[in-house]
Amino acid sequence: MSFDLIIDWLQATLRWSAPLLLVSIGEVFAERSGIINMGIEGIMLSGALCGIAICYLTKSVTLAVLVTLLLGAVLGMGVAYLTVSRRTNQVVTGLMINMLALGATDLLFGLLSGSRHVRVATFPTLFPKSFHSIPVVGKILFQQPVSTWVAFILPFLAALVLYRTTWGLNVRSVGDNPQAAATAGLSVIKIKYQTVILSGIFAALGGCVLTLGEVGYFASGGMTGGRGFIVMAAVVVGGWDPLRTAAACIIFGAADAAQLRFQAVGSVIPYQFLQMLPYVITVISLTIMVKRSRVPKTWGAAYDPEDV
Repeated sequence: MSFDLIIDWLQATLRWSAPLLLVSIGEVFAERSGIINMGIEGIMLSGALCGIAICYLTKSVTLAVLVTLLLGAVLGMGVAYLTVSRRTNQVVTGLMINMLALGATDLLFGLLSGSRHVRVATFPTLFPKSFHSIPVVGKILFQQPVSTWVAFILPFLAALVLYRTTWGLNVRSVGDNPQAAATAGLSVIKIKYQTVILSGIFAALGGCVLTLGEVGYFASGGMTGGRGFIVMAAVVVGGWDPLRTAAACIIFGAADAAQLRFQAVGSVIPYQFLQMLPYVITVISLTIMVKRSRVPKTWGAAYDPEDV
């Protein structure tokens, strides 16, 4: 493997990890409050289409991000209503949202594009072009879009919020013992709503970054390719900790970037097996780490205010 190919792989690793990092932040908070938002795959797919559609119609990347955040909040609120207020099964609810999103995005993208080739502007780079020619780090770091830098900074802020703020303590308390939290005067339902809406916002933003981070187009048939489920695995592997989850996301992003590079150099391994690489690593990681993770005590369980 040539040195240039390794540099290209490292750059792609950071870029492909960015959407996973963003989605994982919201999912960590949701699951720490006891709610599994399995619908992040569908919300991510919706955010991917929303970013492309708004950018195509308005020619504004900034407006595309803002509308995507709003869409994520609305979808997150829908998930919160079903799982928190109506106490529906969280797994079934998430799968329903994923299936609806898959069909709806294909339909809407067909209406948007018709016979046209829809391609839009992408996120700009954070550093001037003079930085791009710096050996090694110029391509790996300074050619990254601004979304990649944001994605790598946010897990540190998420860890600060989760472990160093009152709200973060409340989230962890609600996830471990909601009855005790309610007795202490906390609004358990309000906090669960906040975290699930947050997971919807970050899932949609992750989808937007997936399309506007570099490629600038949307592909029908499930462009997210199961990345929402990979994030859910990363959350478990990372022990519901923002930084360890971020590390798991980077590993999965590296595997995704690697299989694309192997295909590009004409590997003798069939490309179908190379495409399996990120998912194989996900399964192996889950097998190794799942027993070592400390699960939030009410993880996936519906909260009934009348329970004592």
